[in-house]
Amino acid sequence: MPGSIAFGTNEKWRINRNIFVLGFAFMIHFTAFHGAANLQSSVNTDAAAGTFTLAAIYFSLILSNVFLPAMVIKWLGCKWTVALSFIPYMPFIAAQFYPRLHTLVPAGMMVGLGGGPLWCAKCTYLSVVAEPYAKLSGVSADVLVVRFFGLFFMFYQMAQIWGNLISSAILTSSLGDISTYANETLAPKAFALINYTETTPDYGATCGVNFCSGSDAHENTNLEPPSALKIQVIAGVYLACMACATILVAVGVDSLGRYNAGRQPMAHGKSGLQLLAVTLRQLRHKYQLLLLPVIGYIGAEQAFMAADFTQAFVGCAYGIPNIGFVMICFGVFNALAAPVAGAIVKLTGRYPVMLTALILNLCLITALLLWRPDPSQWLMFYFLAAIWGTADAVWLVQVNAFSGILFPGDEEAAYSNFRLWEATGSVLSYASAPYLCVRTRLYTLLGLLILGFSGYTLIEVMEYRVKRRHHQERNFELVEKNERE
Repeated sequence: MPGSIAFGTNEKWRINRNIFVLGFAFMIHFTAFHGAANLQSSVNTDAAAGTFTLAAIYFSLILSNVFLPAMVIKWLGCKWTVALSFIPYMPFIAAQFYPRLHTLVPAGMMVGLGGGPLWCAKCTYLSVVAEPYAKLSGVSADVLVVRFFGLFFMFYQMAQIWGNLISSAILTSSLGDISTYANETLAPKAFALINYTETTPDYGATCGVNFCSGSDAHENTNLEPPSALKIQVIAGVYLACMACATILVAVGVDSLGRYNAGRQPMAHGKSGLQLLAVTLRQLRHKYQLLLLPVIGYIGAEQAFMAADFTQAFVGCAYGIPNIGFVMICFGVFNALAAPVAGAIVKLTGRYPVMLTALILNLCLITALLLWRPDPSQWLMFYFLAAIWGTADAVWLVQVNAFSGILFPGDEEAAYSNFRLWEATGSVLSYASAPYLCVRTRLYTLLGLLILGFSGYTLIEVMEYRVKRRHHQERNFELVEKNERE
């Protein structure tokens, strides 16, 4: 192994501990971020402030991924890049105490600036530690990269569970609700009983696929924002989570220099413009270009889940307090599917697993186009969220790991491009949400899904041909050698 550090027998345990702590810190941090982000489109509806804030986050993430990751990692190293990149997320949570367009959007921009270095550093850390672990364990580094990403995303996606559990517990409580005395409500209730006729709102006419943000037809009591006190209590809990995550990485994760000895970093000796060129130069690779549509789809489908599904389906027909409970179901299946998909890849190969994700998404989009949401069909909300979480985990883990496998030695540039085009898909989806009806957005998502999977399939076909050609050449050499003997 290169470098001067002689690893002991417990080094595998130490690497596993670093991955565990890193994943746990991301889980705590994104417990806060995802919990707050899932409520934005439904809670901060004045001037579409919540949706535009989410668009601002991913727009600044595009700039961040182009200009910052390699430079920041060069200055701080992966460990401290992760720890310090958590901090720019905090103003977004703090802005929930005074949620206005002029406070939320700048705070969202800060989130994006921290997100680029954060995710690139995390991906680089997992890819690099797989190399010494492979030499210590005898397991292929490609297999370990997928395994490490699966373990990490299991923790990361559990953030959906805890973040939404916190928000739902507070939103369904009586905190901040106005109490009415019996004598104030007795007469109206008696009058209502005499003149009562049951009317069930037709939520399917204005919710789900028929939901349009610019329409007044969907106004109903389900979309009334919760009290300000509840939102402020949620924000206070989330701020504490982010502070804990920063401390955890600073104290509990080893520096990557321990495993990076003798390895020339991509950013070594380069100026800011040169670092930008390295990121953009990655687009010369045909594999990177073919991956762009599926990466863009990942960003777009996550944005649709966070903005449209939560508002148009769950919030509109089932109620804002139930958004968190439905998203918990999404998070549970997302967290479970991440390591399971990684294990199945070892048995079946990558393509069958990706094909399964494609089929799940095709069925899901078809169901969303045909289904008229109704609160009496409450189980359907959870079923759709479960399918979505399962498919999203496969896309996220496998495409992330595939990027590391396709571009060994260029991890920073590959993962920077991943976050760049994922953010592009998200920002376009969020920015168009206030102007396009859900039906149009679902058809757009369907087209991007088919285009993205087609590009991924072409890469697999080209890789198969390269390996087959190499295998045939190897067999020819062996036959020729045997004939000479």
